[in-house]
Amino acid sequence: MDPSREESRWKTRIAETRWPSSGVLVAETEAGIVGFASFGPSQETPDIAEIGTLYATPEVWGTGTGKQLMPATLTTLGQADYTQATLWVLEDNERARRADGAAVEYTTGGASLNKLRYPRPLV
Repeated sequence: MDPSREESRWKTRIAETRWPSSGVLVAETEAGIVGFASFGPSQETPDIAEIGTLYATPEVWGTGTGKQLMPATLTTLGQADYTQATLWVLEDNERARRADGAAVEYTTGGASLNKLRYPRPLV
């Protein structure tokens, strides 16, 4: 992701937050933001939450940053009374893959990417 291209989109997304049903959680260190998760109602079924992004910078891979962001996000979604959450992962992201078989094609920044769905109950 190119921060200069993504900045205005993220500012809009954050401004439209309806906490706790949608929002962005961040992981920070002394160096600044090192990871984030964004979430909101699923585009397929609004009563199911969708974790749209869950990213950590390569410098913190293996430190547990993602493992801390995921439960914090799931707790927030449970507080918003969602009963299930889904996370879409890029097909080529082998670090994060254990999908249920659903796949979609996604276009961002002019590139077409395949994503896999990971559902998880929240109750």
